[in-house]
Amino acid sequence: MKIFILSLILFVFSATVSTVYAQQNGLEPRDRAPEIRLPSVKGDTLLLSSLKGKLVLIDFWATWCAPCVQEQSELADLYHKYKQAVFTNGKGFEIYGVSLDAKKPNWENFITTNKINWIQVSDLKFWKSPVAKTYNIQALPYNILIDGNGIILAKNLHGIDLENGIARYLRK
Repeated sequence: MKIFILSLILFVFSATVSTVYAQQNGLEPRDRAPEIRLPSVKGDTLLLSSLKGKLVLIDFWATWCAPCVQEQSELADLYHKYKQAVFTNGKGFEIYGVSLDAKKPNWENFITTNKINWIQVSDLKFWKSPVAKTYNIQALPYNILIDGNGIILAKNLHGIDLENGIARYLRK
């Protein structure tokens, strides 16, 4: 009987802690995206909020993540296709790439070699990045689409779902 009561108490405690954690860190559509303030490859600090007025894809990725690397050519196509587009909730499209790399040379070389010309930032703290914790990043690749006011429209869209997610907000 004591084991049953102890198990029940442990279960209720675990469920309560899990629920509270999910509520604090679970970003959902219609929530405001938390500010991100990280250095670019050049060392200047780039704020997510500096992109106000644009449709923005926050792309969490790393050079050591094979699916992330594969996705970069698709992101390049979307960037070029929609960069100047007018949306119902913003003018222009931007990608704000947040790398969870730990080695600056790997990150820099990948960006240069692959001619990535959208915003790239990283604190080079790998999974210990405070941004990864704020956004509750548990796997890569991961992304969040936000409107011109920083409101989350969708999250974790890839492939045709990502393109449809962006196209959905085109001004007609």
